[in-house]
Amino acid sequence: MSRRVVITGMGALTPVGNDVASYWHSLCTGVSGVGPITAFDVSAYPTRIGAEVKGFDPAALMDAKEVRRTDRVILLAVGAAAEAMRDSGLKAGAVDPARVGVIIGSGIGGIRTLEDEHSKLVQRGPSRVSPFLIPMMISDMSSGMISMKHGFKGPNYSVVSACASGAHAIGDAWLLIRAGMMDAAVTGGAEATITPISLAGFCNMKALSERNDTPQKASCPFDRKRDGFVMGEGAGVLILESLEHAQKRGARILAELVGYGATGDAYHLSHPAPDGDGAARAMQMAITSAGLKPVDIDYINAHGTSTPLNDKYESAAMITVYGDYARRVAISSTKSMTGHLLGASGAIELIASVMTVREGTVPPSINYEDPDPECPLNYTPNTAVKRAVRYAQSNSFGFGGHNASLIVARYDSTPGGA
Repeated sequence: MSRRVVITGMGALTPVGNDVASYWHSLCTGVSGVGPITAFDVSAYPTRIGAEVKGFDPAALMDAKEVRRTDRVILLAVGAAAEAMRDSGLKAGAVDPARVGVIIGSGIGGIRTLEDEHSKLVQRGPSRVSPFLIPMMISDMSSGMISMKHGFKGPNYSVVSACASGAHAIGDAWLLIRAGMMDAAVTGGAEATITPISLAGFCNMKALSERNDTPQKASCPFDRKRDGFVMGEGAGVLILESLEHAQKRGARILAELVGYGATGDAYHLSHPAPDGDGAARAMQMAITSAGLKPVDIDYINAHGTSTPLNDKYESAAMITVYGDYARRVAISSTKSMTGHLLGASGAIELIASVMTVREGTVPPSINYEDPDPECPLNYTPNTAVKRAVRYAQSNSFGFGGHNASLIVARYDSTPGGA
């Protein structure tokens, strides 16, 4: 378990940009990707806003017939993976394909396909259900499709842990590379759940913001007026490699992944444990696994969902782990701009953390206007801040009490880095 793991490529399809460069620019300039939902008629719903990926054309990825036979979540994953592959220069023909894995997390998978095909079943009978229903719907097919397109034959599966799925997938890839089971991985998360039944389910459990008249203000993590999260969609994919593998092929190293923590709350279906107990233990586990102390962390990309309980208890968890230093470390929630991408959130937020350590810019929490006394920390309100960042921690927590935390390091700040 001693092999160092580095990040050599990244790809993103998000509500605020369809590549890493535009995504990062939007985060630094405080652009909101939230607006009225356009994918279907939402007039009967109490929440009518979301954070959709705009202008994505899957025709660049595959022919029209294959697009029709592929759920949107898979298309988004394949698109983000294509950018990450280009960014890294990783090609199956130049490496041992049996030593490259694909692990993509998704909390829900191809739910739009399931909805559409269920309607056919009810209205027209079982003979009208598509034979492609199952491969379009199952959560592991993003990993399967990426591996088939690029010829990678290493460990291949999906992680399903609600909103922690992408972070857990990346953590799994880190562990497998460190253990020597593979040399590189295409890993991250994808989600495409802005659908009629998903929206209805989240609305009826009172999890979503209902600030339909001011959609760009609706996601306001850690602010007193927060009333629920804003559902988003998209994908984030990173290329992880052992340091030796990356150096051997002359890859550009973007950052080093140095820590990972994963815990369970064992508490409630949808509420976090009181005082963020599980979250705190995941954060501390990640810091310990990296061989660091809390004061070494310069930035925390918070889970920060804009729900009353998450933001309160995540703040408590950060105070538990960081003590007095919690009031000095830079924190932000990029969900204030992207909305909550559920199983993809951990991946796009780790990408944001990598960019933070590379660029020395902390993205803001926008819409932070009315501080909540139960959230008393520095959430980088409304405007990006220039700051040297050596180590960044990225948190992801999911329904069911699933907690994950990742730590990324500036490569030249790590032992032996260059």
